[in-house]
Amino acid sequence: MLERKGVYVATALLVAAVTVAVLLLMQNIATRKAEGEQVVFRIVDLDETTIDPAQWGKNFPRQYDGYRRTVDVERTRHGGSEAFQRLDADPRWRVLFRGYPFGVDYREERGHAYMLSDQDMTERVREFRQPGACLQCHSSVVPTYRDAGRKAGVPDGQPFEQLMKGFEAVCAMPYADARKLVSYPVACVDCHDPGSMHLRVTRPGFLIGIRDLARSETPAPHLPSVERWRRGSRASEYDPNTMASRQEMRSFVCGQCHVEYYFRGPGKLLTYPWSHGIRAEQIEAYYDEAGFKDWTHPDTGAPVLKAQHPEFEMWSQGIHARSGVACADCHMPYMREGAIKISDHHVRSPLLNVSRACLSCHPYPEAEMRSRAEAIQDRTQALLVRAEEATLALIGEIQKARQAGSSEEELKAARDLHRKAEWRLDFVAAENSMGFHAPQEAARILAEAIDYARQGEVAALRAARLPPVAPPSR
Repeated sequence: MLERKGVYVATALLVAAVTVAVLLLMQNIATRKAEGEQVVFRIVDLDETTIDPAQWGKNFPRQYDGYRRTVDVERTRHGGSEAFQRLDADPRWRVLFRGYPFGVDYREERGHAYMLSDQDMTERVREFRQPGACLQCHSSVVPTYRDAGRKAGVPDGQPFEQLMKGFEAVCAMPYADARKLVSYPVACVDCHDPGSMHLRVTRPGFLIGIRDLARSETPAPHLPSVERWRRGSRASEYDPNTMASRQEMRSFVCGQCHVEYYFRGPGKLLTYPWSHGIRAEQIEAYYDEAGFKDWTHPDTGAPVLKAQHPEFEMWSQGIHARSGVACADCHMPYMREGAIKISDHHVRSPLLNVSRACLSCHPYPEAEMRSRAEAIQDRTQALLVRAEEATLALIGEIQKARQAGSSEEELKAARDLHRKAEWRLDFVAAENSMGFHAPQEAARILAEAIDYARQGEVAALRAARLPPVAPPSR
């Protein structure tokens, strides 16, 4: 009897323990679900004037923690955020950029948190006159644009017109004067609506550029909303903030600044040259039509172009863009903190974060994915060096032809080819993926650079009335 009673007691205790455990588990699950829904802490009110990212960090501490880590100095084999002097790492560029500010100071860019301070430090700003246009991408400048628009007489009831008018005014200012109007590098308000947190495009240069691209009729299969707009009634201009999908916006917010641009006209209006398309030769055609040059190379007299950082343009030609993969998928991959799933705001190279940036789509070992990417970059760099050498050889032959007394007319063909070769060489060199964003496109562009450079050598030899160099015997 006592034994049976003991069994009953033990059973009752076991059932009670299991019940308590189940209740605790259910409570834990409920807590984690509630935690997963608590993605924002309403501590401060945010609006269009809240440009300090630390204020946004009070409501979004997880994202702000990632943003602050963009000060980390991290390096991959072909890039990263270490501010070394590229002119020392590859002295060929001192000759290629001779006569231009980049021939004086050409440093590797660092993380987003350094965007404004790095601009202040560069000799390109300290020793040369630069316009306020630079601040579109180096600072949290939208409130400054709006204030400038108000001062120009555009009322608050016309926000787009006010933004554009202020943009024009700030672009035309000397950099030193415009710099006094901003305090922070790119921040949360530049990519997120402070009320809804939706992604948005705020940079006037991109808003105008993407409209020019939409009107260009250049096929853009990687931009579905642009293609839909082209097939539609076109009752209004293409507007990414109302017409683009969320996935497209995860590239557009990056494409606001990671692009090719130039300063147009006496007002130095920052302009994206996309009205003919966004491939290297289409942008070149735009510049040729506009009669634009960045500078005249002192060794050759050629009207040369300087590429900026055409990541958006190069990405658009690659397999990831064609597959619907956005910039943020690789550079800001999703991550979990407890029960929360967020986008990693520690923006950096995917090669520093292969497990989350690559393996969510590619079912291969991390080491293999890294080696695949580095193989592409190694091959691109090898081709890049050959293009550099070919362009330097062209510069040398034009110098000899000038010394031999060749006329301006005789040298025109060689100079035109110098412009073409250096533009293509720099388009790949200035693009910060070392060919990875679009390997075949990068190789095509560099092959054209080499071809134009060698054609230019022959043209220079003809101008100097010298016999062409015989090809090596096999």
